[in-house]
Amino acid sequence: MPTASPQNTGESSELAAAGDGAGAPAGAAGPPKTEAQLKKEQEREAKRQAKLEKLRLKQEKQAKQQAEKPAKSAAKEKKEKSEKVSATYEFPTPPGEKKDVSGPLPDAYSPAYVEAAWYQWWEKQGFFKPEYGRKSLKDPNPKGTFMICIPPPNVTGSLHVGHALTNAVEDALTRWHRMRGEMTLWNPGCDHAGIATQVVVEKKLWREQKLSRHDLGREKFVEQVWKWKNEKGDRIYNQIRLMGSSVDWDRACFTMEPKLANAVQEAFIRMHQDGTIYRSNRLVNWSCTLKSAISDIEVDKRELPGRTLLFVPGYVEKVEFGVLVYFAYKVEGSDEELIVATTRIETMLGDTAVAVHPDDARFKHLHGKRVVHPFRSCTLPIVCDEFVDMNFGTGAVKITPAHDPNDYEVGKRHDLEFLTMISDEGNITDVCEQFKGMKRFDARKAVLAALKEKGLYKETKDNPMVVPVCSRSKDIVEPLLKPQWYVDCTDMAKQAVAAVEEGQLKIIPDMHIKTWNNWLTNIRQWCISRQLWWGHRIPCYFITVDDASIPAGDNVDNNYWVSARSEAEALQIAAERFKVPAEKISLKQDEDVLDTWFSSAIFPFSIFGWPNQTEDLEVFYPGTLLETGHDILFFWVARMVMFAFKLTDKLPFKEVYLHAMVRDAHGRKMSKSLGNVIDPIDIIQGITLENLHKLLENSNLDPREINKAKEGQTADYPNGIPECGTDALRFALCAYTAQGRDINLDVQRVQGYRFFCNKLWNATKFALKAIGDDFTPLAEFKLSGSETHMDRWILSKLAGTVKVCEDGWPTYDFPGITTRIHAFWLYDLCDVYLESIKPVLRGSDTAALATTRQVLYTCLDVALRLISPFMPFLTEELFQRLPRRTANEPLSICVTPYPETCEHPWYSEQIEAEVSLVQDIVGKARSMRADYNLTKQKADMYLRCTDQAVADTLSLYESLISTLSSASAVHCLVGTAPPSGCAMATVSDKCEVHLLLKGLVDTEKEISKLAQRIEKLEVQRNKLQQATMVPDYATKVPQAVQDSNKEKMSQTENEVQKLQDAMEMFRKVSGDN
Repeated sequence: MPTASPQNTGESSELAAAGDGAGAPAGAAGPPKTEAQLKKEQEREAKRQAKLEKLRLKQEKQAKQQAEKPAKSAAKEKKEKSEKVSATYEFPTPPGEKKDVSGPLPDAYSPAYVEAAWYQWWEKQGFFKPEYGRKSLKDPNPKGTFMICIPPPNVTGSLHVGHALTNAVEDALTRWHRMRGEMTLWNPGCDHAGIATQVVVEKKLWREQKLSRHDLGREKFVEQVWKWKNEKGDRIYNQIRLMGSSVDWDRACFTMEPKLANAVQEAFIRMHQDGTIYRSNRLVNWSCTLKSAISDIEVDKRELPGRTLLFVPGYVEKVEFGVLVYFAYKVEGSDEELIVATTRIETMLGDTAVAVHPDDARFKHLHGKRVVHPFRSCTLPIVCDEFVDMNFGTGAVKITPAHDPNDYEVGKRHDLEFLTMISDEGNITDVCEQFKGMKRFDARKAVLAALKEKGLYKETKDNPMVVPVCSRSKDIVEPLLKPQWYVDCTDMAKQAVAAVEEGQLKIIPDMHIKTWNNWLTNIRQWCISRQLWWGHRIPCYFITVDDASIPAGDNVDNNYWVSARSEAEALQIAAERFKVPAEKISLKQDEDVLDTWFSSAIFPFSIFGWPNQTEDLEVFYPGTLLETGHDILFFWVARMVMFAFKLTDKLPFKEVYLHAMVRDAHGRKMSKSLGNVIDPIDIIQGITLENLHKLLENSNLDPREINKAKEGQTADYPNGIPECGTDALRFALCAYTAQGRDINLDVQRVQGYRFFCNKLWNATKFALKAIGDDFTPLAEFKLSGSETHMDRWILSKLAGTVKVCEDGWPTYDFPGITTRIHAFWLYDLCDVYLESIKPVLRGSDTAALATTRQVLYTCLDVALRLISPFMPFLTEELFQRLPRRTANEPLSICVTPYPETCEHPWYSEQIEAEVSLVQDIVGKARSMRADYNLTKQKADMYLRCTDQAVADTLSLYESLISTLSSASAVHCLVGTAPPSGCAMATVSDKCEVHLLLKGLVDTEKEISKLAQRIEKLEVQRNKLQQATMVPDYATKVPQAVQDSNKEKMSQTENEVQKLQDAMEMFRKVSGDN
């Protein structure tokens, strides 16, 4: 027998000590033992052996438990892993064939399983085409026509959250209109994205072949772009399919395809020939890296609080911004200095004047005088102009007309010289030999040093400012003077403003009308030239006449430019214009291409073949709705309206719905450098934190910002992003879309809707089992009179939900619709009705069962159709497993009629009020059960009512109350006191809930437990009080900490009060006993 080690347990130590007296060494001296003593020793030894045996058994048990622990842990881990593995659809289904739904539903909702195969089937069946279900597009449809075109994403792009929101909202609207029976078209398309695409292909060429586009030449480079587009350009379309978007793919358009290119050419020619488009030498946003003008939307305005060092492409060291440099010009013919201030000191090389305010008394004596330029050996005039802010800087402003928008206007007003001192590449021109050829920001340092050397530098101060950054190249945008093509938007803008004012065009939310009017009434001329090779080449030719009597033309002289559909046509027009034979004319087409936004501006009608009078143009133009983000209200929406008026004399659509911007869960703008940019595909399919980090490492993010971005990802997604599925993401994005508010997208909320999908899944599984395989729904459901109160209640809630949806869709009330549908499924159907009918399903009343089944089927059928525009995949999967009312039902839920109020006349305010009271009672009862720790015990419930009418109403729901609140029995009382030993809670002024606790709880034990909890809380409260009593607490402790302590104190006191109330109730129950 093994012996126990004294170090193991207290028990073994005790046993070891007990054996010390019994094992004396042999031969030890001592008196002989009496019989009684020997007997006593034998008894003691027997006890010792019994204890040792007990200890042995205990140790064996512990060893066995330790041995079993890893096995149990492994089994538990295996079980957890098996639970986390989502089901996948593995039936062999050829693309476009209908999904096999003959098997049982998997145990749990799986996005991967649900979303498989359906889209290809929808597409092959032609459900998304306006021709579906009709012989001709021109056949009259009393339901009307709904047409919307997609905001064309860039061909280079991949799906981002903004696209996901656009697709979720537009597809929900499209599916709703289609289900209403309207002839519906959602026209897809893709933008050629001039700058973005050219940059991508140029980088690819250099990476793979070490060639530039100039090495290839224009024609071969454009061939390479088309090759890239044909190989990679479908990526964004495939992602749109992944979102479930029900667009008509047969009508998909690409802005560079012949049909749209022809429309672009025609639009330019018409507007050029009537003078709307003209040539002019003006300031443009110039990217020195791209060597092209860029649009305002491609300029990121970075706000700086003061002195800031920024990385600029092409520079090793950071460049200083956010400062105001003061320097002096010497007044000609005197020792006086005129001090000016500038944020771009290098541009003083191109100064051609100094401006002061005519009313500024400090400079009255300098009116009409000149200052000396320190580096150009010339003098500059001092001009008076009211644009000068007398309180900014020194009140004197250096004027660089060729490099600043405000200075440009001053230069025009005072007929100043426009001196270009920065080249297309961003280098200093030959305006000043000392700095010629320097990179512009290297010249910034050199000019400053030279001014100091001449004693003209005064000081440098911090200056909050906005720095324009090219969104494509991250270069600092340079205002440069360039001969370009411009659109005169003045008259078109007036029409666009009038259209909204007169109600022809509706902008939703109307808060954006102010922005619309402000932009359009202060509209500037639109520069449409881009110095690129990829894009719509401008169909304009410069004319050279071989005739001495005709002077050579200037590049900005519009008379020497001709637009035409072909060079032959241009030659004919030029010869007629200058009245010379065609052979004396030579033409050169403009090398530039059009701004991408130009082709986007005619998208609503170019997609239908304009200027040709096609059937699609006749049927679908003007469209119904334009839906997009409010950030491109001017860049795209306004231009579409202006161009539609100009070229078609019609509005392109009747309504504009502008959704909000998507931010992260903390309300921050999404930025790669913050690590908070969320790829919708990662939300749909899930992604680990490790793979999120890998995406950053493989991105074009500056290596110096990757660690910061990783920290942001780790903070927001410590466990990665869980698989949520397309339906949950769509539903979440639409639920977020409250008019006029930005969306703070929290992945946890999206995951919450994924759990909601699982709730729908389980509810439908339960319902299908409840109605049975042999169930046949009525061809048309009508109330039979045999429905229970709960049947009529759920039908009333269903009818109310239909009404909310019917009212919400036309007003774009997505939060209202989604909230109501969510509440119906989760709280009305699952939490209440399905629980209430369980006794019926278990019972033997076949008539009641038949009625309940018809009601349950109706709820499923209608509720699935209500939510289908938001959750197309899940609803199709479940809808296909429902039996049909008739043999001629539509093939898919997406072409099944959307529920209408007139078909569901079951709303009852009275029944809803009654069940609302019942739900309040059940809520109070459940709360009391939790307070008094009634986990399994069922207590009698007494409802004490103030009048007989309330009691009579509640008596109708006794069975329901008993079921939902786990009561053993429910008794309605009027004028009678409940028995002693009850706990009470007030429901309303007309009803109290009394639970009979007598015999169910050990009141003394519960009071003791509550006292212990109160004691612990009192300790916490005392510590908080002591913390607030330290000297200078109010002045030295941060306010946030004070607020936190105050909140903790309040919570502790409330919890103590609640526990004390519970103790008092237990004492009362004990006293009643």
